[in-house]
Amino acid sequence: MFFPDFDLKNSRYERKFQVSDMQLAAVHQQIRLHPAAFSLIFYPRYINNIYLDTADLDAFHENLTGHGKRKKARVRWYGDMMGEVVKPVLEFKIKEGILGNKLLFPLKSFKMDENFDAGMLRDVFLRSSLPDWALETVLKQKPSLVNRYKRTYYMTFDKKFRLTVDEEMSYFAIGPSPNYFLEKYVSSDLVVELKYAYADYQQAIGIADYLPFRLTKSSKYVNGIGMIFSIPV
Repeated sequence: MFFPDFDLKNSRYERKFQVSDMQLAAVHQQIRLHPAAFSLIFYPRYINNIYLDTADLDAFHENLTGHGKRKKARVRWYGDMMGEVVKPVLEFKIKEGILGNKLLFPLKSFKMDENFDAGMLRDVFLRSSLPDWALETVLKQKPSLVNRYKRTYYMTFDKKFRLTVDEEMSYFAIGPSPNYFLEKYVSSDLVVELKYAYADYQQAIGIADYLPFRLTKSSKYVNGIGMIFSIPV
């Protein structure tokens, strides 16, 4: 899979914490009491993703094995999962360790219903104004997983550090139509992510150490594929 060169200066660190032994209210309380003074910056909203991968699930295996430079592509939108999808975005995510970068491209609207399949998404890509390398990349892949969760956003007073809390994690297998998305895989775990610029790495160590959550390397994509195909992750 081709991607442009990794831009270190415009990248950010992402530390993920998986929370399985604490209630949601307690997680939010810990964040509000943090000495870095996190405060809510945005209303909670639902995020929907269609992950793309090769027939051999190359992106999944790269992430599972901790490949040095990990890459994945997904289509993301906000709000309702089913129905008319307005303002979807194609995202290419590149990661080296916990350092990541994103490339974003707007897509044409499409309808998410039982008739959705790889051919419909291919048509969306062809109708959208994607760079040649991006179009070539996604046309070699297929939808592999649908993911949906609710996200709450926090930020420190100096705006250097952002923290998100993801709940109501659900995963749906995707294949040839019809896709009724009735077979849902649900995780009760919460995911907390701390995000900050490359230049703020040293300050972030103290902020992360104060969070009473378990650091994890697992991604939502890896967890979802693992649940659907019963692959230990």
